[in-house]
Amino acid sequence: MQGTIDGFNYGAVTPVAAYAMACLGSALGLRCTIRSLRSDSSWKPGWLALGAAAIGSGIWTMHFVAMMGFHVAETPVTYDLRQTVLSLVVAIVVVGAGVFVVGYRGATRTALLAAGLTTGLGVAAMHYIGMASMRMNGRLEYSPVAVTLSVLIAVAAATAALWAAVSVKGFLPSLGAALVMGVAVTGMHYTGMSGLTVRLHEAHGSQAPGGDAAISIVLPMMIGPLAFLLLAAVVVMFDPDLVLGEGEWAASPAPAAPAQNPAPDWPEGFGSAHPGAWDRPGGQGQQYPPQPGPPPVSY
Repeated sequence: MQGTIDGFNYGAVTPVAAYAMACLGSALGLRCTIRSLRSDSSWKPGWLALGAAAIGSGIWTMHFVAMMGFHVAETPVTYDLRQTVLSLVVAIVVVGAGVFVVGYRGATRTALLAAGLTTGLGVAAMHYIGMASMRMNGRLEYSPVAVTLSVLIAVAAATAALWAAVSVKGFLPSLGAALVMGVAVTGMHYTGMSGLTVRLHEAHGSQAPGGDAAISIVLPMMIGPLAFLLLAAVVVMFDPDLVLGEGEWAASPAPAAPAQNPAPDWPEGFGSAHPGAWDRPGGQGQQYPPQPGPPPVSY
């Protein structure tokens, strides 16, 4: 018997929130990776690790925020704690591998292909490990076409994000890249979910076998990644070079004083030779040429 799946049990709330988490993690991760390229060797690993953790946490949070809207009408859905934690670790570690490759090798074709393939497969692995952590009175079946397409989207999105991390300059371009990355990652998730089928067990009751309810395991686990993303956002906010880009935050030179017109070089004693002349404003003992007086009177 096939179960009735509803992936949008809370309407548009969960997909919109999931997209926001993916964009936040991608934006912070890209900015940290860009910052690492302008840091000396002692700070570079720290920035790369921060970027990898931000992207991995954002993708993982996106997945489980979206899964909060997943519902099977005929059976409760619970989650296994170990596999849920494993999916988070895989997301951060595998994304970190790709970020470190491009961080030290640059945007060469070989580095991007290797890092994008590794990271994309890791993101897809995180998704399906997270799906495998679900416990219900049924088994999950996937469409091979949907699985293949979701993996290809994950690899393409990871490659594009890593390229943007080392190639895109400026705050607004990197923000646009993060928005596109959010669309790709969220699209990968729902593409994989579109090929999901739940085959219910013949004897199923009202209780799911083992595991914990989503509200008791997933929501508390989200506190850590969300707190980390907020912390990373604070780091970005207080690093002007990270927000604005190299050289854009430096104090601009003070504006030069407006040039003053030099005083006319009148001949010395010019004003005293023409007592009828009117004084030059701000004069220095000199006068403008005299104005013509009244015509002489003839007798």
